[in-house]
Amino acid sequence: MSTAPPSSTVSAVPRRLRLVTRLAAAGLVAAMTVVAVLLKSSTTGVVAFRTADQVAMIGLGLAMGAGVLLLGRPRVDADADGVRIRNIVAAHELPWSAVHAVRFDRHSPWATLLLGNGDEVAVLGVQASDGERALTAVRGLRALLDAYREAHPVPREDLLYPRE
Repeated sequence: MSTAPPSSTVSAVPRRLRLVTRLAAAGLVAAMTVVAVLLKSSTTGVVAFRTADQVAMIGLGLAMGAGVLLLGRPRVDADADGVRIRNIVAAHELPWSAVHAVRFDRHSPWATLLLGNGDEVAVLGVQASDGERALTAVRGLRALLDAYREAHPVPREDLLYPRE
């Protein structure tokens, strides 16, 4: 285990996922634009496509591309005060006192935070596909959690109220 001093902040984004979503969104917009350009010259015999249909196809391509880009939105930022997680749809801001452990199992696609109440929060900003960057982020999160625990020790009940 590395004994490097903990950084004061940790930030992580899924770099590979963002690259894939950007390429997919660009390809989707390009494909819909090509379809829109070629649409005017085609006819079904019953329906003739007009300029408004072409504009609608391009708009649809842009909307679908924006939807694909949302998949690359996750991010995690942490400091001594707590951790802020932005996943695809939801966002969480948690103090370190609520976090029990930072998990990143060998075959897990992303890291998770185990909370003191038994809940688990996915940290999609730390993806296994990012390799060493993900490990560095998890080590940083664990170091911040350990630093918080050292600064705020929790008294054990059996020391306060010894059993007879």
